[in-house]
Amino acid sequence: MPYSLNDLVADIKDIILSEKLPDGSDKICYFVSKALMDQKFISENLPDRQKGENPREILYEDKETGFCVCGHVYSTEAIGSPHDHGSSWAVYGQASGETEMTDWEIIKDKSVNDIIYVKPFKTYTMKAGDVHFYGVGDVHSPLRKDPVRLLRIEGANLDNIKRSNIQAI
Repeated sequence: MPYSLNDLVADIKDIILSEKLPDGSDKICYFVSKALMDQKFISENLPDRQKGENPREILYEDKETGFCVCGHVYSTEAIGSPHDHGSSWAVYGQASGETEMTDWEIIKDKSVNDIIYVKPFKTYTMKAGDVHFYGVGDVHSPLRKDPVRLLRIEGANLDNIKRSNIQAI
C-alpha cells in the first residue's frame, strides 16, 4: 500500500502530540523509514532540483506543533560543518545515495566567546533506507560526495532557530 506525505505527517503529528521526545523518536524513525521504502513517495517528494535551486524544500510545516518535513536533494558534493539544530531535534532519512555522517563530542560548552568546541567522536555512512535521530544539542556534520536525496524531519523550522556557534578542534 502506498505511503503518502499526508500519511507521514499524520503519523508524526500523532507521535508528537501523544509522546514526549526523544521517547517517541524510534516511532518517528520507523515512519520515516516506511516513507523511504516507497519509491512513489520518493519520486513525488524528492524530485530533481534546478541548478542553483536550494537543495532544501519544506514539504510540510505543522501550524499546531511546529514540526517540518523537508526534502533535500543534492546534485553535487556537499560538505557540512559541525552543527546542531539549536533548540530543535531532527531526523535524517537517506532516500538515495550515501552520506558520511560524523557525530561530534562537545569538549568545551559555551566558552567566554560563546563558542562550543567539539572533536570527532564517530563516523558512519548512511545508505538508502537508513534513518537517524539527532536530539537537541547533538552535534554532527554530513559529507555528501555524490547525488543524494534525503528527508529531514525538524522539530521546528530550522529557518527560525538560532543555532550554536560550533568550532572543531
